[in-house]
Amino acid sequence: MRVAVLDDYQRVARRFADWASLGAEVDVVDHPLPDDDAVVAALAGYDVVVAMRERTPFTAARLARLPDLRLLVTTGRQNAAIDLDAARERGVVVCGTESPANATPELTWALILAVLRHVPAEDRAVRDGGWQHTVGGDLEGRRLGVVGLGRLGSRVARVGQAFGMDVVAWSQRLDPATAEETGVRAVAKDELFATSDVVTVHYKLSDRSRGIVGADDLARMKPTAVLVNTSRGPLVDTDALLAALHDGRIGGAGLDVYDVEPLPADHPLRSAPRTVLTPHVGYVTEATYRTFYGQAVEDVAAWAAGAPVRVLT
Repeated sequence: MRVAVLDDYQRVARRFADWASLGAEVDVVDHPLPDDDAVVAALAGYDVVVAMRERTPFTAARLARLPDLRLLVTTGRQNAAIDLDAARERGVVVCGTESPANATPELTWALILAVLRHVPAEDRAVRDGGWQHTVGGDLEGRRLGVVGLGRLGSRVARVGQAFGMDVVAWSQRLDPATAEETGVRAVAKDELFATSDVVTVHYKLSDRSRGIVGADDLARMKPTAVLVNTSRGPLVDTDALLAALHDGRIGGAGLDVYDVEPLPADHPLRSAPRTVLTPHVGYVTEATYRTFYGQAVEDVAAWAAGAPVRVLT
């Protein structure tokens, strides 16, 4: 059995799981595979592929060019970058892993605080020999608007409450009673964007939700308000966000996710004002990787034994 572990950007996959227990040839790819030809060249001859979240898509076209592939393991409970129907048609078993819920909400708050308190700018100033030159924003008594009050959004909401914030939420199907159970008030989308001091996005990406934060929403935001997105890049209209930042129509943005990843070196977001950017590391923590890689090994072992677990298709 030959196993390929993809997208190990930090080169830590071998440290977080006992791959030797599989008794298989295990190879690790530590760089992005940019196109179909690169994916096919890297994975030819492998029976098993372990994919890190949605870093490498597995479309119907790619799966058709991987005739040796028999098991595809994705870290996490689901992976929108895998064509499950195509995998099923080709007899490829797809399995997942559990995904701890703490990591992304924690990074969300790191970004919120970094933007509001100008942490990167002050850090650079101190290193350059300078001293205080910005005035930070506050959280207590301000409003937090949560777009998507699900598994992760509800955790972010609770932290906002601990900071003494007034927390409101909106999603297309949010039940006001469900929001109230979390101590959050459901409001209309227009009200959330117009009245919140911090807007944070926690929404599942789909055709229906793509661009769910658009130019009209950004136009309603206070000039001092900040937008944070640790969910998926295409949920926010990037061109509209760039315009709002350059025109000074919003206070700033903290982003961990982008329309194209890795973010191209010449992408205008890299030089956008009042932004804090991280490279999609919301889930990249010790505990999460231990779960991801450890359960990936379990998935491969169970499949090899003829009793696959955590099967997605």
